[in-house]
Amino acid sequence: MEHKRYKQEINITESLMNRINELLSHYPADKKKSALLPVLHEVQDAHDNWLSYDLMDKVAEILEILPIEVYEVVTFYTMFNQKPIGKYMFEFCQTSCCCLNGAENLMDYTSEKLGIKMGETTADGMFTIAGVECLGACGYAPMMQLGDFYKEHLNEEKIDQLIEDCKANKIILHDK
Repeated sequence: MEHKRYKQEINITESLMNRINELLSHYPADKKKSALLPVLHEVQDAHDNWLSYDLMDKVAEILEILPIEVYEVVTFYTMFNQKPIGKYMFEFCQTSCCCLNGAENLMDYTSEKLGIKMGETTADGMFTIAGVECLGACGYAPMMQLGDFYKEHLNEEKIDQLIEDCKANKIILHDK
């Protein structure tokens, strides 16, 4: 099966490069690869929250490592997106505790409500739904992450309200 390659404009601004250099300063000069995770976060944040192969190649060049070393990390962690995503990404915890408390039903409900399958984005680019591994908030199950924030003790009514709040631009995504 062929993997679709999405096109993305690479924009390593002076400010982004300054931030990358600041991150690199925390590691020995001969261990630039150690900064891979924080650098990927910064680069993804600056590029509409996803990383194309061309952008991953650029990160490899900056860190002086092989592109495959970047691909291995990006494809392993669900926090890195390999294709364009919606403005609002509903990341449902799909591990035992959340599933035992109804997460799978809520994921199905949300998919039906938005008219998309897991991993897809709505045609208007507003919403993406994803299942992710443990988010470490088992006592608040079922739960999901939306931007930098957890949404806990979810039910259908809370999902409906979240969708409406997103459509009305009432949701803050980042704690910055």
